[in-house]
Amino acid sequence: MSTKKISKVRRADPFFERECQRYELPLPSREYIVQVLEEQGQPLALEQLLTLLDISAAERPMFERRLAAMEREGQLLRNRKNAYILPERASLIAGRVQGHPDGFGFLIPDDGSPDIFLEQRQMEKVLHGDRALVRITGKDKKGRPEGAIVEVTDRANRRVVGRVFVEHGVVFVVPENRRITQDIIVPPEKKAKFKPQSGQVVMVDIIEQPSRYSQPIGRITEVLGNYADPGMEIEIALRKHDLPFEFSKACLAENAKVPDKVKKSDLKGREDLRALPLVTIDGETARDFDDAVYCEKQGRGWRLVVAIADVSHYVRPGMALDAEAFARGNSVYFPRRVIPMLPEKLSNGICSLNPEVERLAMVCDASISSSGAIKSYRFYPAVFRSHARLTYNQVWDWLSGAAQPESATHKALLPHVQNLYKLYQILAKARVKRGAIDFETIETQMRFNAEGKIESIVPVARNDAHRLIEECMLAANVCASDFLARHEQACLYRVHAGPDEEKLKNLRSFLAEFGLALSGGDAPKAKDYAQLLEKVKTRPDAQLLQTVMLRSLKQAMYSPDNVGHFGLAYERYTHFTSPIRRYPDLLVHRAIKAVLAGERYNPGDWEAIGLHCSQTERRADEATRDVENWLKCYYMKERIGEVFDGTISAVTGFGIFVALDQVYVEGLVHVSELGADYFQFDPIKHQMLGERTGQRFRLGDRVRVKLVKADLETNRIDFVLASAARDSGDARRGRRQGGQPALAPHAEATESAPAAVAPLARKGAPQRMAEAAGDCMDKVGKAVKKAAGKAADKVRGKAAKRKKK
Repeated sequence: MSTKKISKVRRADPFFERECQRYELPLPSREYIVQVLEEQGQPLALEQLLTLLDISAAERPMFERRLAAMEREGQLLRNRKNAYILPERASLIAGRVQGHPDGFGFLIPDDGSPDIFLEQRQMEKVLHGDRALVRITGKDKKGRPEGAIVEVTDRANRRVVGRVFVEHGVVFVVPENRRITQDIIVPPEKKAKFKPQSGQVVMVDIIEQPSRYSQPIGRITEVLGNYADPGMEIEIALRKHDLPFEFSKACLAENAKVPDKVKKSDLKGREDLRALPLVTIDGETARDFDDAVYCEKQGRGWRLVVAIADVSHYVRPGMALDAEAFARGNSVYFPRRVIPMLPEKLSNGICSLNPEVERLAMVCDASISSSGAIKSYRFYPAVFRSHARLTYNQVWDWLSGAAQPESATHKALLPHVQNLYKLYQILAKARVKRGAIDFETIETQMRFNAEGKIESIVPVARNDAHRLIEECMLAANVCASDFLARHEQACLYRVHAGPDEEKLKNLRSFLAEFGLALSGGDAPKAKDYAQLLEKVKTRPDAQLLQTVMLRSLKQAMYSPDNVGHFGLAYERYTHFTSPIRRYPDLLVHRAIKAVLAGERYNPGDWEAIGLHCSQTERRADEATRDVENWLKCYYMKERIGEVFDGTISAVTGFGIFVALDQVYVEGLVHVSELGADYFQFDPIKHQMLGERTGQRFRLGDRVRVKLVKADLETNRIDFVLASAARDSGDARRGRRQGGQPALAPHAEATESAPAAVAPLARKGAPQRMAEAAGDCMDKVGKAVKKAAGKAADKVRGKAAKRKKK
């Protein structure tokens, strides 16, 4: 439909222009539909809406799909007469359900209002991640708003990974995601594709969602293997976190057409840098190389050339490869396995800057002053040839004098590497002057045996070669953000906001206990943090102070709204240097190319894209953390009874997490194991304090612990204090059954969830499996009915016992 033929009613849409840009046949915007409903002040039938909004017969199917989407997201609701109403007019709140492992949950409202507590009976109607409309019914014992689910508007779980249990003929699957606290009943099928066995890890399709009186019912569609099979922890994590890990046929078909070598036709319009001695510097195990660097003296300053793989030349908007890269958002790096954002032919082939082969690149060519200030820069497409593939340790050996280049090629490159190091030293001083925050953290690496299990966990030593490349990438990223901002081209900035008011207040209260203060008033800068870090770094409690300061900061994310990067002390910053493994970098490349061509690049809703990329980044972090925790748990189960020294790495209301020295594993000392006292949790002082004894356990304190449990089923590592590690019989074992998974405590529960009191707790309450099985007898058939009828009491007792564990 031509916009010339659209009526005045439709043109009155306040977002008409936006819809025209997004769609060839623009419909009334969601905001306009809500506005019309508000103006009418009454429920409206579909036919009334069609008339009021001047929807033609041809547009009706698309309009109905839009209304259905608004229903799923809780923007609209239909009453008993099938008329559309606004949820707020019915005193309903739309949001997403967040389950808690103990069976209760919360509604996280879309409008940002306080989370609404949902008791276990309410959670029986939904699963974690579902969207729902909730009516507030009062307040719970803690004063939080409490609600009742009125309607489930969208089901988030269609397929679930879990473990099979068979008890008295009743088959059910326990989800691996502990926030899904309902077991999934699997009815018998005459022509079942799989014969489930207890202990198997499976994928189950949910064929009937839960209700108030029945549990979810599912069908097993894939058997992954046994729980302890090599690599199973990764297979589970991929499915648990919905990580795309198989490329579509369309994607692979496009990938097959990608050339193995650079074509002559691709060189048109590109600068020729093949004679420039650019090199890649990466880790020993790296396989995809997306950046190459070169540095030379330029008057009193320096010329820095950063060449980045030109992925945007091969992956273009509208391609299946682009859609797949967007869905993945980033590559995911598990121990011993990578789930790439792009197929290997691209990521390790034509887009990888392998040595001595021609490659296409987007280049940032910058002039840097003797004080480390970027004086000028330019971006351009180029063709070049990496002159060597160097490693961090190799480069550092050359620079430190521990070794000398042996080949003629490496000897010729040494002066250029030395130039890079001289520039790094200047940039490092500028970084300090700028006031960027530099937290000292220990990175670790897992070493595996032939069976794929951890043999040891060792610290990774960062040297100046790592920092050299880091500073070069920071400089290129800063230039990219400045280039796009100057040309008013929208893009995704990498933003890092400063601490919010509450966290800042808590930090200042904590620092006051040590006679310290953070300067900067109500709006401290990164420099204020950096100065305090410098002041305390020689103190014996420096690690404690640094940890608390770090946790006062927010997480970085992607957004089209530039608020600067607090930690790096940049006014604007973006990601340009890793388009092979990060989708935002690919978008930045396209935006730069558009500016160079005198055009504008618009991939769609920048804000939604930024949110999606931030979420895929978090998803990858959570998945890799799950895998690492499982591997660490497997590693520690052979060391039950051993005593270790460690540091309290987190304090929660249910106990203290301890990070072990040398072993680099964390586990929980439950509050019941801290001593014969009532311990009060102080979140501001990050401590547990005994009421009677005054005994204190504070973040950063040194403790000696004994390993008593490493449970693979729950990724839980339990310690007791070594001084109180005497076996106290059944009472102690009973207390330990309520322990927590050995998840990294820094991944502390989401900020919005009041469940943060015990974010890592296991599900505890029985699932009423026998009752639910009885409720769905007609659906699961006579065989299940007979088995469940005979075994109901036994199953109920076993389910309760299993859940308590």
